[in-house]
Amino acid sequence: MTLKRKFMMVLISLTAALALAACSDGGSQSGSGDHGSHDNMNHSGSGEIPEGLKEAENPTYKVGSKAIITDDHMPGMDGAEATIVGAYDTVVYALSYDPTDGGERVENHKWVIHEELLKPAADPYKPGDEVTINTDHMEGMKGAKAVIDSAEETTVYMVDFTPTDGSEKVTNHQWVTEDELKPAE
Repeated sequence: MTLKRKFMMVLISLTAALALAACSDGGSQSGSGDHGSHDNMNHSGSGEIPEGLKEAENPTYKVGSKAIITDDHMPGMDGAEATIVGAYDTVVYALSYDPTDGGERVENHKWVIHEELLKPAADPYKPGDEVTINTDHMEGMKGAKAVIDSAEETTVYMVDFTPTDGSEKVTNHQWVTEDELKPAE
């Protein structure tokens, strides 16, 4: 391997490490309140949806419409105006798990949908059921064994928004539930 190629690989690795560090506060992943912290969350997504996820036929918030986020999964989210990118009918879970990367236990993480579980059963899971997570919203999430804290059949939304704390625009954020949105004025 040439010196130039080695230098480029080191530079790419450092850039990736810095990007990951920017999304982390370096602290605990067990949030306060009644839901897990999203400090180590991949805030923006690819827009790719899990296999088998069905678009909502008659969502309260139509794709392209605006809504106000009323929850604080992460800093700057509560009160932000969101553009609806996708609306899907599914079962949404809050769950607790020990990250595969050795991080602190995450309690009551919101949200993972039924289609983001490894080999999901045909029927929805119930609180107390054990599952394996098959998505990577946060570091150490994919492949983690989890316990279902709550389950709700609802419409979930993928949204774009600019955080109220002035941080960078978030695109294709997965997921916000219908009861975490209100009409934009």
